[in-house]
Amino acid sequence: MGLYKIFINQTRKPEGVLGKMMVNGMNGGHAKMADWGMSHLPEVSPLQIAELGCGGGRNAGELSIRYPQAKVVAVDYSEVSVAKATEYNKEKIASGKMIVQQGDVSNLRLPEESFDLATAFETIYFWPGLEKCFAQVNKILRSGGVFMIVNESDGTDEASLKYEKMIDGMKCHTVEKIESALRSAGFSEIASYHHESKPWITVVAYK
Repeated sequence: MGLYKIFINQTRKPEGVLGKMMVNGMNGGHAKMADWGMSHLPEVSPLQIAELGCGGGRNAGELSIRYPQAKVVAVDYSEVSVAKATEYNKEKIASGKMIVQQGDVSNLRLPEESFDLATAFETIYFWPGLEKCFAQVNKILRSGGVFMIVNESDGTDEASLKYEKMIDGMKCHTVEKIESALRSAGFSEIASYHHESKPWITVVAYK
């Protein structure tokens, strides 16, 4: 495996020196896409937010700014990502507005029916079974809670499908596949948005 392929495989679960390099680039590299996704959030006033697959922690920080009344729990299964997200949000953590912890979306160890909003930015490509993981998200949301997914790929764009072949365990999903998995996991009302000039997608589902 060449160095470039080794490096891009760090997108799945950043580890070691290369993983730190990858995470350092995530916060800035995905910022515009994440902000576009957040622009589609409904008018909600969450008190508890779960940011799943939090990466470098930038989006958890933005959610904390957008919803200052909320407590944010940021979760990632990479120790490198948890360390970076913790460093990035150290002031919010110190003030009690955020917790960053290691966890697995296929077995979320978070309180059931406790969150008003859950988010997943550029991460479900690596979730081991959408229906199973979405059911875990459904479990932690209160009735009427919102789950927002933001992806750089719509599951059909050539660039992402190229990376899918190079990155172990990566799967680019279409909106139709995501919506079907959400319904199977118990979500009801679902709205989807596609960027006018990029393959970016946002899917918002309600419990």
